[in-house]
Amino acid sequence: MRWLKSIAREVLGLFVDDSSFAIAILVWAAFVVLVLAHVTRHADWTGPALFSGLAFVLIESVVRFSRRRGK
Repeated sequence: MRWLKSIAREVLGLFVDDSSFAIAILVWAAFVVLVLAHVTRHADWTGPALFSGLAFVLIESVVRFSRRRGK
């Protein structure tokens, strides 16, 4: 049974390198879809909100990674 767990971990590692980065992306996308789509009446804000949030998540991840490598 350990070999199955090891295989699953390796396959997941092929797609997800930084789990906190992946979780932040999923949380932000869910927030935009579930909250912003129902709060704002104009769908024009959904795209820019999604983009700006994902850009922030990416920048935060890069800064966090660079601080880990710098030490």
